[in-house]
Amino acid sequence: MRENQLQAITHPIFEIVAEAANELKFSTYVIGGYVRDHLLQRGKSKDIDFVAIGNGIDLAKKVASKIKGKPEVTIFKNYGTAMIKHNDLELEFVGARKESYQKNSRNPIIENGTLEDDQNRRDFTINALAISLNKKDYGALLDPFDGITDIKKRLLKTPLEPSITYSDDPLRMMRAIRFATQLNFEIASESLKAISENKERIKIISLERIVDEIHKILIAKKPSKGFALMQRTGLLPYVFPELKALQGIEEIEGQRHKDNFWHTLEVVDNIAQTTDNLWLRWAALLHDIGKAPTKKFHKKIGWTFHAHEFVGSKMVYKLFKRLKMPLNDKMKFVQRMVMLSSRPIILSESHVTDSAVRRLVFDAGDDVDDLMTLCEADITTKNPKKQRRYLNNFKLVRQKIKEVEERDRIRNFQPPVSGEIIMKAFGLKPSREIGIIKEAIKEAILEGDIPNDYGEAYTFMVKKGEELGLTLKSN
Repeated sequence: MRENQLQAITHPIFEIVAEAANELKFSTYVIGGYVRDHLLQRGKSKDIDFVAIGNGIDLAKKVASKIKGKPEVTIFKNYGTAMIKHNDLELEFVGARKESYQKNSRNPIIENGTLEDDQNRRDFTINALAISLNKKDYGALLDPFDGITDIKKRLLKTPLEPSITYSDDPLRMMRAIRFATQLNFEIASESLKAISENKERIKIISLERIVDEIHKILIAKKPSKGFALMQRTGLLPYVFPELKALQGIEEIEGQRHKDNFWHTLEVVDNIAQTTDNLWLRWAALLHDIGKAPTKKFHKKIGWTFHAHEFVGSKMVYKLFKRLKMPLNDKMKFVQRMVMLSSRPIILSESHVTDSAVRRLVFDAGDDVDDLMTLCEADITTKNPKKQRRYLNNFKLVRQKIKEVEERDRIRNFQPPVSGEIIMKAFGLKPSREIGIIKEAIKEAILEGDIPNDYGEAYTFMVKKGEELGLTLKSN
C-alpha cells in the first residue's frame, strides 16, 4: 500500500538525509515510531529512525557532514547503528537487516537485508510503516502489513506469527503492553494468547530493559491498563510478585477484605490525574505492598494489616534492589511515601490536633505536599457521600498544615539549641545526656509545649538539664 505522506517530512533534515542517501546511492526510508506518531496525530516526534539499504553508519557520517556545525556521530559498531543529535532532534541510522534468533538469547544473528526484511523484523504492524526519501517516490508510505488499518482500529498486531515474534525477543511482550497503555490500543487476541504462552521467556530479558518499559507504563495517562494486562497474560508474577501477592479476596466467618491489587491500580490511575512525578506514581504503585505479608484475621476485629506501611517501606528497598534500580534519593523518597502513607488518613478521620500535624510535617519534610497528594489518590470508595467527606477532611488537614507551617516553621527544622550549645552550657563532653536533652527539646516543640524559638528552647534546656542533675556553668 502506497500513500503520500509529504506533510510528515517537511523538516529540512529530511532533505539533507535524502541528499546524502542519493549521493551514496542508498535507498533510504523513515521508519517506526516517527511515522506511527504522525499517523496518530500525536505531534512531531523528536526521535527519528532511518533505515538504509546499505551501511547506516556511512549514511550517518555523510548526513553529519552536510549539517551546519557538523555534529558528532555516535557509532554503535556492534549493532551497526549510528546516532546524531542535532538541535532538539535525535536521529538514528541503521542498515536494513534480517534477523534470526537462538532459543536462549534475545540477541539476534544479523545479516544485511532488504526493506521488506527490515519491516518483517519489526515488533508491530504500526511500527513497520515507512516513508520513502528516494527521488522516484519521495514521501510514499510503504505499509506491507496494513498498519494503517490497525491504527484506525487502535489494534496492536505483530507483522509475523505472534508466538515467533515474542519467543524471538521476549521484551516485545512488555513493549506490547506498554504501547497498549501509552496509545490506548487493544492487543489482538492471538497476540495476547501468544504472550501468555511465552511468559516464562521474559526471564531472559535484562531487568534494566523491563524497568524501562515499566517507567513508560507508569507515566501513561492510565497506567492501570498496563498492570492489568501483565496480570491477565501471566507476566505479573515474573516482574512484580509483590503486586501479584496482593490479588484476591479472602472471606472468613462472613468477613472479607478488599482486593488490594485492583485497589492499587485505582490509586495509580487517580494519582496519574494529578501529577506527572514518576516517583510519586511509583509510591502509589507500592503503597500497599506490605499488606500481603501482614494480613491476619482476628475473630473479634476481622482482617488487619498491622504495620503494613513499615513492612512495605522495607520491601521497597528489596524491590528496587531486585529490579536493579538505583538505591538513591528516589528510592528513599518512595520508601518515605510508603512509610507515611496512612498518617494523613488517620488525621483526616479524627480531630486534627496541632501536635499531630507538626509531627507529620516534621517527618515528611519537603515531601508533605506529595504525601497529601498520594493520600487523596488513595480514596477509591464508590460512595459519593463518603468520597466528598474524605476529600473535605483532607482539605482541612492541608489547611492545618499551612497554618502550623506559617506559625511554627516545623518543616525540616532542627532544634534551635544544638548539641554544641548544650555541651558548652553544662561543661559536658559528648555523652548520652546531650542526646536526651536534644530529643526532649524536639518533642516539646512538636507537642506545642514550647514554640520553635531559641530563647524558649534554651530555658527548657536549662530545666531539663537540672532534672538530669546537671549544673549550668556561669558564662
